[in-house]
Amino acid sequence: MIVRNDWKLSEIQDIYNRPLLDLVYDAATVHRENKAYSEVQVSSLISIKTGGCKEDCAYCPQAARYDTDINVHPLMSLEKVMGMAQQAKDNGASRLCMGAAWREVRDNSDFDRILEMVTEVNDLGLEVCCTLGMLTYEQAERLKDAGCFAYNHNIDTSSDHYDKIITTRTYDDRLNTIKNVRKAKMTVCSGGIIGLGETDEDRVKMLHTLATMEIHPESVPVNALVPVEGTPLEHNKRVEIDAMLRMIATARIIMPKSVVRLSAGRNEMSVAEQALCFMAGANSIFAGEKLLTTPNPTFDTDMHMFGLLGLTPRKPFKDRNLQTVTAATNAMSNE
Repeated sequence: MIVRNDWKLSEIQDIYNRPLLDLVYDAATVHRENKAYSEVQVSSLISIKTGGCKEDCAYCPQAARYDTDINVHPLMSLEKVMGMAQQAKDNGASRLCMGAAWREVRDNSDFDRILEMVTEVNDLGLEVCCTLGMLTYEQAERLKDAGCFAYNHNIDTSSDHYDKIITTRTYDDRLNTIKNVRKAKMTVCSGGIIGLGETDEDRVKMLHTLATMEIHPESVPVNALVPVEGTPLEHNKRVEIDAMLRMIATARIIMPKSVVRLSAGRNEMSVAEQALCFMAGANSIFAGEKLLTTPNPTFDTDMHMFGLLGLTPRKPFKDRNLQTVTAATNAMSNE
């Protein structure tokens, strides 16, 4: 399976615009070249600090400037986070993502507490992912040293459409944070949201940005906007399933080794619609009743779906374990 980082925009546009059934078939063919195509990474996402964010992301109910029903709460205690982490592990999750509604990470006691959470959750045997806003290389290094496996920082949309959705930080700010994460040798989780009023061209440009990074993000979340009352996008229409399929299938073809996550918006999708997304190359979900602040299917609901579709949860640290085994095998063959 060839991994390319030199995709032309026109090439991705052609893939995205294929007849839908042909596109899904082609993506499923690429996906099945990976022998573990029926494995799905189950992640749990918790909001460890909710609301009060000073940014103006038009889709986000946690922005302080919008009048939403979000219950603002400060940073959770270590004990509460560990209780939720253990519950997620017991329910079959292999990754725990901790999100804080901050513009950027600051070097203070809250960050020290998060580093402690990272270490403790990592000791449970879960992959730890954090999404805390912008961070410097030095902060990324501290997270990595504490045991953080991945850092999520979505680019959200195309660079052309970006300033129509967010004005309080730039597109380059987002890309710089991703560079800092990569430099610190953490894995990168970065994708975007559709349904923000963007065009198909914007969606293709967003995928082009991801697929032409020097190293593709190890995890690529594809989110459908969940409109929240009180935000500027509260009246946006639900994203249709064909748009999700085109995004997932195109991502699978152009980033064949990445985990493609069927993320926000699943609560409004039927099992049949989700099955098409898995067929098209999605191999990760967020499970649990909430994605930060928006509704999501429960663990029990998802495990029932897994049984129906013949899917199995992926074990934690799989890529790291495979790399270790490969290195050991190569060493033995050279002796």
